[in-house]
Formats: sequence, C-alpha cells, structure tokens
Amino acid sequence: QVQLVESGGGLVQAGGSLRLSCAASAHTFSSYNMAWFRQAPGKEREFGAAISWTGGSTYYVDSVKGRFTISRDNAKNAVYLQMIDLKPEDTAVYYCAAGEGYRCSGYGCYFERDTYKYWGQGTQVTVSL
Repeated sequence: QVQLVESGGGLVQAGGSLRLSCAASAHTFSSYNMAWFRQAPGKEREFGAAISWTGGSTYYVDSVKGRFTISRDNAKNAVYLQMIDLKPEDTAVYYCAAGEGYRCSGYGCYFERDTYKYWGQGTQVTVSL
C-alpha cells in the first residue's frame, strides 16, 4: 500500500508560480512511476505530467509544456511539480499518482489513469486573473 499526500496548492494570480509536492509512504518509492493529474470543476480528471521510476523520462500534456516541470527525489520519497506562468485554465484540483514501474514501459501508458494504482487526496490550485 502506498499513501500519497500532496501539498503546495493555493491561490495565485495569472503569471505566477507554485510548487506542488507529493510525499509518498512507499518503501520502494524508486520503483514507482509518478504522475500529476488534475481535475477542473465539471471536467474529467486529466493527465498533467509524469516521470518514470528511473527519473530519466518525463512526459507532459501539451497545454503545460514549457511551463510545468516534474521532478523526483527518491531519497526523500517525494515528487514535485514546479508550475510557472500559471493561467486561469490551470485552476483545478491536482492529484499525485503512483504506479508500479513494471506496469508501464512504453510511451503511451504514462498518460493513462489506469497505469496508476495509488492516488492522493488532491490539492487545490486556483489561478485568478
């Protein structure tokens, strides 16, 4: 069982920055692919960014490329999402997710919700004009 706890959300003006953190309880954290998904009011939960269990590969949805950066620190059992140049359309609840590394080795699976077995409770990000 893996427990994930997100932090770092809040209210920010358009053009501002936030850094989300996700603390994981897994003893074998370094063997998990990690991702950030987000869900805006009235919309489906969507993929945002992912990082492979090795940390060597990262993936982003087109709408955040160049503005969001996902990273991980296996020594701290943590994954981060640095967000800059935030836009009102980035407003959503952001969820941290973890999936065993062996479940995904190809490009496409990193974007799929089913790849990730464990989910956090989410942290709210609100971007105002």
